[in-house]
Amino acid sequence: MRSTLAIALIAVTIPVGRGRAQDLPTQPTVPMKLFNGKDLTGFTTWLKDTKRDDPRKVFTVKDGMLHLSGDGFGYLATNKVFIDYHLTVEYKWGKKTDGGKYVRNSGVLLHATGPDGGAGGTWMSSIECQLAQGCVGDLIVIRGKDKDGKVIPVSLKAETVSGADKRPRWKAGGEVREFTKGQLWWNKHEAGFKEFLDTRGKDDVESPLGEWTKVECICKEKTIEIRVNGTTVNKAFDVYPSSGKILLQTEGFEIFFRNVELRPVAK
Repeated sequence: MRSTLAIALIAVTIPVGRGRAQDLPTQPTVPMKLFNGKDLTGFTTWLKDTKRDDPRKVFTVKDGMLHLSGDGFGYLATNKVFIDYHLTVEYKWGKKTDGGKYVRNSGVLLHATGPDGGAGGTWMSSIECQLAQGCVGDLIVIRGKDKDGKVIPVSLKAETVSGADKRPRWKAGGEVREFTKGQLWWNKHEAGFKEFLDTRGKDDVESPLGEWTKVECICKEKTIEIRVNGTTVNKAFDVYPSSGKILLQTEGFEIFFRNVELRPVAK
């Protein structure tokens, strides 16, 4: 019985290119917990100033939750590379801020590739699902460089409409735009929203401060769909790359994560 269960829990490894075996993308075939609720098994840490070392204990486990203190800029990165998955993450804000007047900020970085810190010394090349207050579900293209110093051509396309602020928002049936940099705003981002600490847009679907918000990132082939508390807020297609590591940001604000899980995408 035990051996049968162990076999059932093994994800499919998809061979691509000529990468090392540990870099080949894993496609979930059954639900997988990325965070075990006990420790940081399955993750590596990165901070802009101390690299792989975490002397300030920015990344810890507290009461069954991932605790990112916000002391510094960096991320928790999955050891494995993933492809074709339905990611669920729940988060809530802690008390610490960066001392400024602007919104609490963090993110989930999808399809992260290249060296640690390859994008500005801080991030990996990736597509960010924004978690900043009022902006939850925005998609941000983050281009960095590979180990040889060449730019990794991260990009996506989306159907869009321009708001009163001229910023592109996702809208089904809208004008197709390609993004090689910058930000694709979620569909009901309030034009003129003042990004001050703990403010809310009139149509925000994220939970009130202190409560848990559920974010789902559905990455299927070359598409990404973002849901916030069950509402679809953004979509992209012709996404490149379409596989990579999954990163949880620390960006100056205390934040907690729980129920970090993958499951197969619906056929």
